[in-house]
Amino acid sequence: MLTNISVRGAREHNLKGVDVDIPRESLTVITGLSGSGKSSLAFDTIYAEGQRRYVESLSAYARQFLEMMQKPDVEHIDGLSPAISIEQKTTSRNPRSTVATVTEIYDYMRLLWARVGVPYSPATGLPIEAQQVSQMVDRTVKLPEKSRHLLLAPVVRGRKGEYKKEIAEWQKAGFTRIRIDGEVYPIDEAPALDKKYKHDIEIVVDRIVIKPGIEARLADSFETALKLADGLAYLDPADPPEEAADAKKGEDGKSGMKLDRATAGRITFSQRFACPESGFTISEIEPRLFSFNAPQGACPACDGLGEMMEFDEDLVVPNHGLSLKKGAVVPWAKSQPPSPYYMQVLGSLARAFDFSLDTKWADLSDEQKQVILYGTKGKPVVLRFVDNKKSYEVKKPFEGVIGNLERRMRTTESAWMREELSRYQAAHACDVCKGARLKPEALAVKIAGEDISMSARRSVEDAVAWFGDVADKLTEQQRQIAGPILKEINERLGFLHNVGLDYLNLDRTSGTLSGGESQRIRLASQIGSGLSGVLYVLDEPSIGLHQKDNDRLLETLKRLRGLGNTVLVVEHDEDAIRTADYVIDMGPGAGVRGGEVVCAGKLDDIMACEESLTADYLSGRRAIEVPAKRRKGTGKKLTLKGAKANNLQDVTASIPLGTFTCVTGVSGSGKSSFTIDTLYAAAARTLNGARILSGKYDRIDGLEHLDKVIDIDQSPIGRTPRSNPATYTGAFTQIRDWFAGLPEAKARGYKPGRFSFNVKGGRCEACKGDGLLKIEMHFLPDVYVTCDVCEGKRYNRETLEVTFKGKSIADILDMTVEDAVDFFKAVPSIRDKMEMLQRVGLGYIKVGQQATTLSGGEAQRVKLAKELSKRATGRTLYILDEPTTGLHFEDVRKLLEVLHALVEQGNTVVVIEHNLDVIKTADHILDLGPGGGVNGGTIVAEGTPEKVAKTPESYTGTYLLPMLERAGDRPTKAASKNDTLETAK
Repeated sequence: MLTNISVRGAREHNLKGVDVDIPRESLTVITGLSGSGKSSLAFDTIYAEGQRRYVESLSAYARQFLEMMQKPDVEHIDGLSPAISIEQKTTSRNPRSTVATVTEIYDYMRLLWARVGVPYSPATGLPIEAQQVSQMVDRTVKLPEKSRHLLLAPVVRGRKGEYKKEIAEWQKAGFTRIRIDGEVYPIDEAPALDKKYKHDIEIVVDRIVIKPGIEARLADSFETALKLADGLAYLDPADPPEEAADAKKGEDGKSGMKLDRATAGRITFSQRFACPESGFTISEIEPRLFSFNAPQGACPACDGLGEMMEFDEDLVVPNHGLSLKKGAVVPWAKSQPPSPYYMQVLGSLARAFDFSLDTKWADLSDEQKQVILYGTKGKPVVLRFVDNKKSYEVKKPFEGVIGNLERRMRTTESAWMREELSRYQAAHACDVCKGARLKPEALAVKIAGEDISMSARRSVEDAVAWFGDVADKLTEQQRQIAGPILKEINERLGFLHNVGLDYLNLDRTSGTLSGGESQRIRLASQIGSGLSGVLYVLDEPSIGLHQKDNDRLLETLKRLRGLGNTVLVVEHDEDAIRTADYVIDMGPGAGVRGGEVVCAGKLDDIMACEESLTADYLSGRRAIEVPAKRRKGTGKKLTLKGAKANNLQDVTASIPLGTFTCVTGVSGSGKSSFTIDTLYAAAARTLNGARILSGKYDRIDGLEHLDKVIDIDQSPIGRTPRSNPATYTGAFTQIRDWFAGLPEAKARGYKPGRFSFNVKGGRCEACKGDGLLKIEMHFLPDVYVTCDVCEGKRYNRETLEVTFKGKSIADILDMTVEDAVDFFKAVPSIRDKMEMLQRVGLGYIKVGQQATTLSGGEAQRVKLAKELSKRATGRTLYILDEPTTGLHFEDVRKLLEVLHALVEQGNTVVVIEHNLDVIKTADHILDLGPGGGVNGGTIVAEGTPEKVAKTPESYTGTYLLPMLERAGDRPTKAASKNDTLETAK
């Protein structure tokens, strides 16, 4: 049996014929500079080939349903196992997908509530028990004497079909009457049913007149009905109340009676569960009753989503500092100039309710705001209008701005208008189920006093404790039934706990999870599968994880290895590298300078390697230095008071302006809730006029000292291959203008559009400017071949004949950023943008590299470069969410130079970060915690890194203290701004 995975001649992307042996059944870490070829080796070569070979082993029929990867550019790989990739992609954007459903915990919860749950009556609060026939008879004989009723067996309830065969069988069994969709027929005259529609069919088992001595007959009839309808029977009045029938009667005078016969005065009897006092009935307690994705269980009002879209006051009036005349009510002020009709309506309201259109929204009274937004509630008001220089008055109720928007949304047939109006809507908890997603019948079933939605709202940590103890609250019979189910639930909860996700609520939707969180959920699911002999390839599982939780993650990876699997991890985390059985260091540089194995072996072998930048940082020969002096800032502060978003517990904190501030804390402690959901959203609404909802807070002070706020996240810079760093930063526009200004282009009459590969004219029409042609291969993977007309250059021959210094527009897009800086050194408008990309450590990427091939960290740095290329005002607030994602120690050092340079210009930089090398260079730290979820949401420590490190309650401080203590004790190589990769080269 092979003991290694042997890779020979790997040339995918920038790999330069890499040969490497990876021990099987080991934990191997691939590290190196960003862009050095780690992912190309791990994912695009090893995983791609492992997955391709497995799919290729299946039948041609099966292959057409599976995504098959292209064969990587590699000579051969030996020792491969079936491969599973666990990447940093969010599991699902579907609002119906939650943490509990993704991990299958909710499936077992549904089964648990269906099998051992006890239904309770919402009316009496008492447990509902299954009714016996004798109880049904007793209830019936209590009805008014001489009243007439039909005893019905509901044999079909809301199902499609023709039911010819079934009706014939019931007729053969001796039944003479049948009720179909509310109308009673002799069974031999039953109408033909349309199989495309749902039907309700009830057999008339008996026609009853209430009188003494009918108990025996009733008992026989009930037994017959219950047997026919699987334990269910209806007792309907034979003469429905006339007033109810009249109220519901249709134009034909008959349809209303049909509806009433089917519903008015009905008593439902169930051998299963029904409340004898209120009549509340649960026809069946099955797992589907507890599914918010099935019609049997989903709340009918919100269709199981738990929330509904409603017009939101804060989106209709985002800036409370504006007056009505200046456009405070955005949907009514969007047109320029504003609509005279709407302004005259507001003017009439101002006269009627004594306020001025020049008054700021914040200074209006609550009553005046309510009238403007929600109208006069049916009370007439005089509205004065001027039309064609003639004035007239109308006295009628005012519907309110939000009422106006709701009416327009209901009545419009324009898709564009609906989309426009939806921008003023936000999700709010459903008024019917209060966010529980389920019908009342499902919520009536409880275990130990909790319905299923209450348990689904628990955090993983709380759920571990609750499900661990719930068996003690069950009867002996219930414990026997629940035992196997609870075992599965507790195992899955334990896996989530072990990968550091205690703080996540089970009902948290998958779309709100970060890439690191969704990756760790998938990792937990894989451990639960218990597979062995598999190759797992992971992409930085430590992303978003505090050092406190990192140890548990590493134990999880070792457990995966212990099951007999090979675990291959692309990682920069120091603890992960030190824990690995085998380390592969890629480099020596990035991009065209990378793609080689600098050294490979055990940790000691790597540490001894003089050529390795990774070894320099691991051994302490090179380090990110602690600043000799912390900045005090400008003396002004940005203070957020009473923040309550998500798990924040009325947090008040200040950020000194003109400093580099780190927001830290364990995963789930409230960092993003404070920084992104509240601070950024509140600042963007005021400074940028953004229409976004912010988390709840009392007030924010200090925004007058800033002129704009910029959030730089890791979302892609574009979702198509046509987007690239040049187009995103605006450099491509400058490049096209430059080429259009060349003598040859002017002589030919070429405009800038001629040099775009997105429009007709200059692009190659054979491939529509893609440079590639897609050949569909059905059950084989699609093949992409280079366009034989333009040879992959994207442009037609005439466009490529226009050159600058011998380079065409296609040659420019194929250059690295580093080469472009030198090439355009005499063109400042282009050179400056290229230099900014180089400064943030992206000198190795190509000018025209497809946006879809950039990692999250690279996309974030492209955005940072774009912002840096703008003219600095010195009054900007920059907010970054874990900018070190995907960065090597050396890349982190270069990124810190850029961020600190921003602060030196007077700007304020706020960074959410776990990386201790970044945290130790901060001027100010806000440490949230102490735990995650309900155990977090408070400020544990704030101040300089030295102050936080001395706070015993701070987990961040615990890990920061030893770093600060040894910062001055080790000799380091010089790490100047120019010393980037010189040693590596």
